[in-house]
Amino acid sequence: MKITGAKVFVGGPAKNYVTLKIMTDQGVHGLGDATLNNRETLPAKYLQDYLIPNLIGMDPRNSEDIWQYFYRGAYFRRGPIAMAAFGAIDTALWDIKGKLANMPLYQLFGGKSRDGAMVYAHATGADLPDLMDSVASYVEQGYKAVRVQCGIPSMPTASYAVPDKKGGEGDYITDYSGIIPKTEIWDTDRYMRYMPSALMEVREKFEPDLKILHDVHHRLSPREAAAFAKAVEPVGLYWLEDPTPAEDQDALRLIRQHSTTPIAIGEVFNSIWDCNKLIENELIDFIRVAATYGGGITHLKRIIDLAALHHVRTGFHGAPSHSPISMAAQHHLNAWAPNFGIQEYLVLGTKECDALFPSAHVMTDGMFYVSDAPGLGVDFDEKEVARYEYKAGSHPIVRLEDGTMWDY
Repeated sequence: MKITGAKVFVGGPAKNYVTLKIMTDQGVHGLGDATLNNRETLPAKYLQDYLIPNLIGMDPRNSEDIWQYFYRGAYFRRGPIAMAAFGAIDTALWDIKGKLANMPLYQLFGGKSRDGAMVYAHATGADLPDLMDSVASYVEQGYKAVRVQCGIPSMPTASYAVPDKKGGEGDYITDYSGIIPKTEIWDTDRYMRYMPSALMEVREKFEPDLKILHDVHHRLSPREAAAFAKAVEPVGLYWLEDPTPAEDQDALRLIRQHSTTPIAIGEVFNSIWDCNKLIENELIDFIRVAATYGGGITHLKRIIDLAALHHVRTGFHGAPSHSPISMAAQHHLNAWAPNFGIQEYLVLGTKECDALFPSAHVMTDGMFYVSDAPGLGVDFDEKEVARYEYKAGSHPIVRLEDGTMWDY
């Protein structure tokens, strides 16, 4: 069996999804997702110019060797662009394997450990009453877990993932007006004074059964993060996400020494080497590396297995920048992984997205159920994707009030 060709498509409804389709001489094709948010053209070009020419003629069943070929064969390794491209290839090869075996992917991993996987949604508000309304709407839809983000009184601009005004809708993160980013102003003192009490009010209103998550988005120093984690202990958070930049893995020790609040980290990681010390030293509780730019299923399974040895559960990244292809890959892993925790779920559930990526997967009452279709269980409509074209966008940047650059 040989790979005869591969195509890369960039486009989608309200997102620049990067979709890889690998074809074989037996008429079986596989799909992968290489979407790197706001840098989408880079993994697409890497696939087209460097990787696909090497794929032609390879046996798609040898996914392990192909993964090693691209990873170990490259002198300059890792990085989100390369790993997104490798991950798309790897996911597509697993899709082919599942179709050849006439089995859903979770069966190839070892079968199901659970019937459905708990997901969480994003509740947000310009102020606390606005946030309460947002949380209530998700609870009414059956969600058992909600990430909460709230505007900070007297903050010069909206804080992370918060609308500018009450009842605001849409994507609060990516700005598609152009490639030049907007600027958000951040004030750590205001945040640390206000947010613990705001989180407690959410807890008091929605009581113990709702799992509450909160994302700091890398904006605190290790000492500040330790103090914040200690301050929010009474809230009983399901997790505190990205409390401090994790380039210095040892910095997480300070948080661990001062608080028992569960910590989730890893959405910006792209290899096991970014998180192995955090896992082995049990400095985190949830690992968030995504299949998309984490090197695909082959590499993510290694991270899951390492995490399982150290009481660390999965909590894969699932922002709208992940297409239904990579989300399906993660949900097959969620169905199998004995150390599954929770899944972020923000794939656009629009008719346009469903038309582009048809599947029989089901999300209901805050639970995701993978279908038993062979492979990933997701198809891709090439005619539908022709409706879309690339549109440049950007994340905001963050500065302090005196103009100092800060962590986004």
